[in-house]
Amino acid sequence: MRSCRAIVQKTAFQRYCKDAAAPEISIRQRKIHTLLTRESSTETMQNLRADAPRLSDLLNDVGPEPDDCAARDANDPIAMVMTDGALPGVSHAVDCPQSRRVFLARTSVLTLAIPGVGAALAACSSREGSPKTGSRDSTTASTANAPPRTGTTHNSDSRLDSAVLKSEHATGNSAMGAATQAASAVKYHRWAPELPPAPTGSIQKIHFRTMEAPVRISADTVVAAWTFEGDVPGPVVHTRVGDTVEFTLTNESNIPHSMDFHAAQIDPKLAFRSIVKGESLTFSFKPKFAGAFMYHCGTAPVLMHIGSGMFGAICVTPREGLAPAREFVLVQNEYYLSDAVNGVHASDYQKMLSTMPDIVCFNGRPSQYIAEPIRVRVGERVRFWVVSAGPSHPCNFHIVGEQFDTVYLGSPPANSIRGVQTFAVAPGGGMVFEVVCDVAGEFPFVNHGFGHGQKGAIGMLVVEH
Repeated sequence: MRSCRAIVQKTAFQRYCKDAAAPEISIRQRKIHTLLTRESSTETMQNLRADAPRLSDLLNDVGPEPDDCAARDANDPIAMVMTDGALPGVSHAVDCPQSRRVFLARTSVLTLAIPGVGAALAACSSREGSPKTGSRDSTTASTANAPPRTGTTHNSDSRLDSAVLKSEHATGNSAMGAATQAASAVKYHRWAPELPPAPTGSIQKIHFRTMEAPVRISADTVVAAWTFEGDVPGPVVHTRVGDTVEFTLTNESNIPHSMDFHAAQIDPKLAFRSIVKGESLTFSFKPKFAGAFMYHCGTAPVLMHIGSGMFGAICVTPREGLAPAREFVLVQNEYYLSDAVNGVHASDYQKMLSTMPDIVCFNGRPSQYIAEPIRVRVGERVRFWVVSAGPSHPCNFHIVGEQFDTVYLGSPPANSIRGVQTFAVAPGGGMVFEVVCDVAGEFPFVNHGFGHGQKGAIGMLVVEH
């Protein structure tokens, strides 16, 4: 059995690498070829039965092999979003240019049928093209009547939704290319923190697009961002408890994306599933609780999608309302950046895994409210809707020279505590903070975890007469 497997491995290796003596074959490939050759020695070959299966015999049942790579890709189920169809033949896995992610997915299927083939093919892979993605006709699905998808379609918990390889998240690849164009011309703008008014009706229709866009977060830093509606964070959604939010997401990006509303009570398998470029998804929900909630892309790896800019705040006010106040939204996030290429910093997935951010900030821009403070009047109540988007760190919210009159631990207006100096908002969480501005002056608000405050999570509340 071991000798038979050696033949399979050796044949797969030779077919994929074409010629083990070719100059472009790597040292690692040569070593693997040598090991496989030794394992299938002359003596072993002579002891094999004449009817021992060949690689082509063993793989004939895996599936048809169309004549060209384009035809194969059109029918390939192991792609960025899977569809029904036959499993790929071995020549598809060997001969067609493809990304490492797609190649490994295909060879993993072969490994299930023939142990060792996938490992041999993966070890000598020398072609790592850009992922192939195809657009679909725009479709709309609601949670009430959406038919279940057939075949092996996966949801946002699938690791195949987007690549996790560092090389596939570098500036200039297919996923980030659009976000690196004309970076020098991108203008900086202050992200307006004022809470927008809630709609007057009981039904709110919202349509977001996923977009790859360069976003200037400071005078000298442009990030290649994955966004909702072209900015980081995405637009603030303001609604009321019990109102209907009818949400539509359209994917205009090259990789799958999705939407996860923390304020919704809904089947995530239907509503929060990933969609590919050109596709739309619609679902509705009614918020049950008031508070500051996060929304974000839930496509795997979620760390990469949130860390690249796909998050925002949904603020839900109680039906009975809250005390009159000046209201502001602060969404804390972290940036993990690679070195600039053509003036643009792409997100670095390995840095995200290390949880050592380059920048921590409010509303997507470090220290923006130091240069352009939030201004209020003496005697006004100020309400901060604070969301910690992470992806990994909390916001230890504090105002220097003040104490919070009220902090709502849960859904306001209940669940409040009084006279608080600092309170932590967990990653993926949100809380409502209120301060009564009795004294004029300049009051820094900050993440009091100063390792992060000094990286940009700081602003100024100016109280004027």
